[in-house]
Amino acid sequence: MPGNGFSDSHFREHFADGRGPREIERPLIVEAPVAIEINGIGYAVMMATPADLTDYATGFLLSEQIIADAAELVSVDPQPVANGGWMLRLIVSGGSAAPLLARARLRLSEGSCGLCGIESLEQVLRPLAPVTARLDVSEAAIFAASAALRDHQPLGRATGAAHAAAFCDPRGTIVAVREDVGRHNALDKLIGTLARRGVSPAEGFILLSARCSFELVQKTVIAGCPVLATISAASTLAAEQARALGVKLYSLVRHDSLLGPVD
Repeated sequence: MPGNGFSDSHFREHFADGRGPREIERPLIVEAPVAIEINGIGYAVMMATPADLTDYATGFLLSEQIIADAAELVSVDPQPVANGGWMLRLIVSGGSAAPLLARARLRLSEGSCGLCGIESLEQVLRPLAPVTARLDVSEAAIFAASAALRDHQPLGRATGAAHAAAFCDPRGTIVAVREDVGRHNALDKLIGTLARRGVSPAEGFILLSARCSFELVQKTVIAGCPVLATISAASTLAAEQARALGVKLYSLVRHDSLLGPVD
């Protein structure tokens, strides 16, 4: 079964001050191909960290709009395969399987970006219902969540190579965190764990350790979360999508400053 997301490796550490190199052992984050099969149909192959795979499966299906509720995911069967990969066999309820034939795919993606298998530019900017929830979140709450995030990142602390996605209440208290080698995967895992716990994304805000691309905004919109904050900068399309789809976007969140939308 999936482990803790990292594996120890041996290195030779070198120093700029002329000291001789030394042999050390240090953990590396696991990156592996995860093949997703839904109702027997090969749908995607994602490069991901094979931890919290039930959360990942749930969030992936929700973000892909294959299911609308976690209860529609009937079963999750993760199995290791040759060469360090994983097969994630999912069964969804009958009514949820309809989109599979339209978007069935078996492609290699470098993250759960939602673009592999897309055949036209119109599908990239798919029409989404705007977020209707409204939430008052102070800048102080975002600063508080950002300051606490590292304490909730065991994989990031161990490897220095994991993206994190956190869900926070309006006061900035972190409710849940998920990590992955890919920022899109981390957000899918977070969306999945919230759905499985019955926590509404409309009641708090999402904080990401990553650059904000438009796919992350789209996942936030589909989840129904009204506020998104990211440690790094946003792209032009991410900012445009956030404005158009009712998400209040904060970026470049630092300990003493952040960029917020102009009301």
